[in-house]
Amino acid sequence: MSTPTEPPALSGVRLEAWAALATLLERLPAALDAQLTRDSGLTHFEHGLLYALDGAPERALRISTLAGYASSTLSRLSRAISRLESKGLVRREIDPADGRFTLAVLTESGRTTVAESTPAHHALVEQLVFGPLSEPQIRQLAEISRRINRAIDPTGIWNPK
Repeated sequence: MSTPTEPPALSGVRLEAWAALATLLERLPAALDAQLTRDSGLTHFEHGLLYALDGAPERALRISTLAGYASSTLSRLSRAISRLESKGLVRREIDPADGRFTLAVLTESGRTTVAESTPAHHALVEQLVFGPLSEPQIRQLAEISRRINRAIDPTGIWNPK
């Protein structure tokens, strides 16, 4: 009978890289949330939903599609959509192409909110994420992030292009 082998402990440069990344994963969302909440009453997650809807055809997406873009469960997304509905930023509609689906639709107030909140949000991203990096490092960051995302879920991630 063989005994299971323990995975090797992180050490050296791997431990240092993991500690830096884990710290970033905690601090960056909090900084983004703080700025957006202060300036527009939105969380970073909610802003991302509005931003995705604003870029969608007819400013509407099936909720299931939006959940995929947001890497969110339907339950978490539904709660966020409910909060955005209560603020008048989004409404739900039955998908006229297939009544089995529900659309999230950006309202005019939602368009205004995302238009007003995006410049300061992008400025903070520029300051915190891109400002400390050179252009080659920014390209490296994009590639590293894509590789890690593919390792987590090979089906892909939302691409704003």
